[in-house]
Amino acid sequence: MKFVSDGGCFVCGEKNPHGLKIKFQVDRQKQTIHTTFTVEPIYQGWDGVVHGGIVCTLLDEAMANLVYELGLNAIAASLEVRFKKPAPTLQPLRIDGEITEVHKKLVKAKASVAREDGAVLATATASFVRQGLEGTYSD
Repeated sequence: MKFVSDGGCFVCGEKNPHGLKIKFQVDRQKQTIHTTFTVEPIYQGWDGVVHGGIVCTLLDEAMANLVYELGLNAIAASLEVRFKKPAPTLQPLRIDGEITEVHKKLVKAKASVAREDGAVLATATASFVRQGLEGTYSD
């Protein structure tokens, strides 16, 4: 199975009318990704606080998008998120991700969401299972 995007992704898809349309910057050599994004109140949980599910989505997308952009053809197998401080709505948030390990059948990554002043609000780690062209593990 080869993973492709038709532009409909909720986070980065240009063709999704309800999506966030986040644009990431990828450094292929360093295997990193980043962006800055301001979350609108429509995605809040508590007043003025980004919903935890959206924070998870931002972290997941940073790692999954990087895996995709690097052509590693893998799909998320696990995601662990640690919330450190509430993420504010209507303030720019910095989202960073990087690949930490690449193996024959597994890719590991980490990501963070921080305020502009550098205060880390949430972190995540994830494992991605590499897929062969027929949907099996790659060799």
